[in-house]
Amino acid sequence: MQEAQVAWVRRAVKTGLTRRLTFMQSRAVSIDAPQGYYAASAGPARPLSRLMGEARADVCVVGGGYTGLSAALHLAQAGANVILVEAETICFAASGRNGGQIHPGHRKDQSELEQWLGRQHALDLWTLSEEARYLVLELAADACDLKHGLIIAAHNAKAARALAAETEHLEKFYNYREARILDRAQTATVLGTERYCAARMDMGGGHLHPLKFARTLAARAARHGATLYEQSPAIEMAVGAKYTVRCRHGSVTADQVVLACDAFGAALAPQLAPYIAHVESFIVATAPLSKELQRQIIPCDAAVADTRHVLDYYRKSADGRLLFAGREAYWNPPNDIAGLVRPRMLKVFPSLEHVAIEYGWSGTVGITRTRMPHFGRLSPRIYFAHGYSGHGVALATVGGKVLAEAALGNTERFDTLARVPARKFPGGTLLRKPMVAAALLTLKFLDSM
Repeated sequence: MQEAQVAWVRRAVKTGLTRRLTFMQSRAVSIDAPQGYYAASAGPARPLSRLMGEARADVCVVGGGYTGLSAALHLAQAGANVILVEAETICFAASGRNGGQIHPGHRKDQSELEQWLGRQHALDLWTLSEEARYLVLELAADACDLKHGLIIAAHNAKAARALAAETEHLEKFYNYREARILDRAQTATVLGTERYCAARMDMGGGHLHPLKFARTLAARAARHGATLYEQSPAIEMAVGAKYTVRCRHGSVTADQVVLACDAFGAALAPQLAPYIAHVESFIVATAPLSKELQRQIIPCDAAVADTRHVLDYYRKSADGRLLFAGREAYWNPPNDIAGLVRPRMLKVFPSLEHVAIEYGWSGTVGITRTRMPHFGRLSPRIYFAHGYSGHGVALATVGGKVLAEAALGNTERFDTLARVPARKFPGGTLLRKPMVAAALLTLKFLDSM
């Protein structure tokens, strides 16, 4: 891959992420880091070295997000010599900016997976997803602002019926008893809004501080002996008796490579481009809420996501702010993130009309056409994973563990994920992006029906 392609990827990740927000009743707020409130509340991280010169490893991991960090951690725990290279800083992109929600299961319901893949394959995927949430709960237990509880809010009666049916299905066939259905009144009570007709309260889910969690993974990996390099973008992979990952100022020669760049993996491996699409998602953080508003807004303190295709998802932070995500962009991010998200937030919580927004930021979500993560090999010893489609906190963490197992010779669980059929987005190089945007806009229109 040429230097120009690497520069494009870095610009794409950075675009629209450092803003000054001006809106009707609050002062202009300067955002000093692309992770917005998360960076401000987590504090500065100790910078890591840049890769300089030649290095050797058993496994080279490309990408310093949840997938790559988890892979590095589990490889190092097993005694492997592992080197991770990250183009920017650790957890610079989606792993440091996301909504922080821990979702049980997959983006597709288990009943859908059964019809598509068969009961046994669906069961194997469910087992992995259960391990995913338990793994996150274990790794995030300290210093990650972990809280339990996830509410899926139905935006219409059809969605409410589907939620109820899937909840019953999970209990009957998977013995999953963490979730229960709430009627309209119960939903209003636990959320503090009249917007939804029903909801599912799932105590198997939860939420955390995503940047703190990513840094926890990095610290654990380093303690177990993994070597982590920042500001070391991978430019190309050379194949010989071993694999060489060439970076800007050095290279890593390794027996195996784990490509863990999620939305940006195609920059290093162009053959992956048809399988991944990019969507910009936007999050704002209010000023700390008053005690009265904290009692009114999500009094149960769970994370919340609604059932629309272009969904709202939100939660309260450890210091009592509302973190609210809504709207998406398929081209260039807007300049005024607060102005974009605020109307969606006020439809859910009108009582926040006079509460200032102090942070706004965006991040690139990697989505697949099937909405299931895409795992595979580029060669017998180059593994990749991407496309968690909004469920990356849990699935990317276990995904990294599964990639580590595969690199160590145990491919059973990797094969479970790799057997999920991947589908290309249509359109070719020139038309793929506008066709994906048109399809997503169609889904957005259906949300309003």
